Amino acid sequence: MDGVIGSARLTVALDATPLLGHRTGVGVFCLGALQALGPRADLDVHAYVVSWRRRAGIKGMLPPNVSAVQRPMPARPLHALWGRAATPPVEWFIGHVDVVHGTNFVVPPTARAGAVVSVHDLTPLHHPDLCTQATLAYPGLIRKALRRGAWVHTDSAFVAGEVIEAFGVDPARVRVVAPGVPPPTELDSVTTRALAASFLPPGVGRHILAVGTAEPRKDLPGLVRAFDQLADRHSDLALVLAGPPGWGEEALDAAVAGARARARVVRTGWVEPDALGALLREASVLAFPSLYEGFGFPPLEAMAVGVPVVATRAGSLPEVLGDGASMVDVGDHDGLVEALDNVLVDDVLRRRLVIAGAKRAASFSLDRCGEGLARLYYDVRDAGRD
Repeated sequence: MDGVIGSARLTVALDATPLLGHRTGVGVFCLGALQALGPRADLDVHAYVVSWRRRAGIKGMLPPNVSAVQRPMPARPLHALWGRAATPPVEWFIGHVDVVHGTNFVVPPTARAGAVVSVHDLTPLHHPDLCTQATLAYPGLIRKALRRGAWVHTDSAFVAGEVIEAFGVDPARVRVVAPGVPPPTELDSVTTRALAASFLPPGVGRHILAVGTAEPRKDLPGLVRAFDQLADRHSDLALVLAGPPGWGEEALDAAVAGARARARVVRTGWVEPDALGALLREASVLAFPSLYEGFGFPPLEAMAVGVPVVATRAGSLPEVLGDGASMVDVGDHDGLVEALDNVLVDDVLRRRLVIAGAKRAASFSLDRCGEGLARLYYDVRDAGRD
């Protein structure tokens, strides 16, 4: 834990709803933030869940020193009310706190507490065709929060700049705090190899891994087509797509069905953390061919365990990945094929990427995330006293 910021403990409440269900990048950020904030001597940390039925399930997921105390919060009625007016205030459900942090694009109205809303990307504004109806509502909810005086947290300077431009918000009220990369799952080498091999087709010894929900901005169909070209060059290679189904299923199914090497394309669906960790550690390369990103956990997680990364220059990825990944332009299909092939065949390139990637991943620590968020909360509290 880093140094204490304030002499009086600050009480903060974070929305832990992203911890429920299959955990996406927002859920990874949320858990890491709670892990980093809970032990701090200058904070009293609580978690709340906007859910009527699932709220009890959160208690077993929370790290030490983080409490979950709240009245039931029915999601649909509350979201409908909060979309129209600044009532009821969230303190009705969670009691008195100094700062409320909405970790997933939405922060409830408050009576007296300061408010922070995390904006992880602006896909609904830039690529509405890649969104669901629910995510298309985010910009309006962000505007309402800003009108109520909320501060904005972003994971990257890239998204901070987008927020300032899109919403005209005072730059002093937008704070960049990068998430921490969680420590990798520890498994012995025999178990790791066996778990990873259980997903691969017979006769396949290596695999390219992609991690993420099957949504359009991940461009998994494009990756399938790139792999289909690589498959002729590498007969022992598979493509493993690890992640739950999403609203890009139709295009992905069509790409797989049309691939000549479709027998070597593996879709795992959602997998348990141990199995995902094994697939990651045993991967020859992690591919991250997104059309747009606000941060990007999978590449950093791959770097942390010594797996080289090929990614697109999409959104914040150049900022986040730096020289730790081999980068190609968005939509450059031939460039993606060649970048993946180079990593598979060039040992010198692989070693350089592994060394640079490990250094890059290590800079995203949970302690640094916790320190940045704590400073943000104190600034929000102090601004409210002016």
